[in-house]
Amino acid sequence: MSTSDSRQRRKQARPAELMAAALDHFVQRGFAATRLEDVATQAGVSKGTLYLYFGSKEMLFKAVIQQGILPALEEGETLLSQHQGDARSLLQALVLRWWAMVGSTPLGGIPKLMIAEAGNFPEVAQYYYEQVIVRIRSLLRRVLQRGIEAGEFRPLDMESCIDVILAPPLMLAIWRYSLVPQGCGKQDPETYLNTHLELLLNGLSVRE
Repeated sequence: MSTSDSRQRRKQARPAELMAAALDHFVQRGFAATRLEDVATQAGVSKGTLYLYFGSKEMLFKAVIQQGILPALEEGETLLSQHQGDARSLLQALVLRWWAMVGSTPLGGIPKLMIAEAGNFPEVAQYYYEQVIVRIRSLLRRVLQRGIEAGEFRPLDMESCIDVILAPPLMLAIWRYSLVPQGCGKQDPETYLNTHLELLLNGLSVRE
């Protein structure tokens, strides 16, 4: 490989390296305390180089969401459109896939970040809400509606059901990035999620 080819490959890899470094700082330090010069140093570039790709910390955060979390949502939407089985198995697959792609990775620290700093950075919070939360809720709403129309799920209050589906996995992610590092109350994610799904699906199922 020539020197020019090597440099080109390195240049193409820089945005991903910068986003990985930014995610680490956002999760560990919070949005306010993250400094772009520290992100650049961890990624092995100058601060000026970082600005060639991302003009601000807000832009860098949005890029982390776009490249990290949105693909998981796109996969969930694809699964919904292609799923041929029952709504029960679809809902279970979506929850477990979210944990595998987001919750169990460094991206799982983003919900804690948003809860802690949304009030100080309303533009960032609004972006996260519109791009992630609204889309997740729409996906789950369609799954629940499918289950109700098929006679699998009881017609409970839709928005409350979505809240109940989301809260335990989010709490597991938040706990993982708050108290677990302090040695407090470590959870087994597989057991936790399976318990949540068993309670959830039994509660949704039509009673005979």
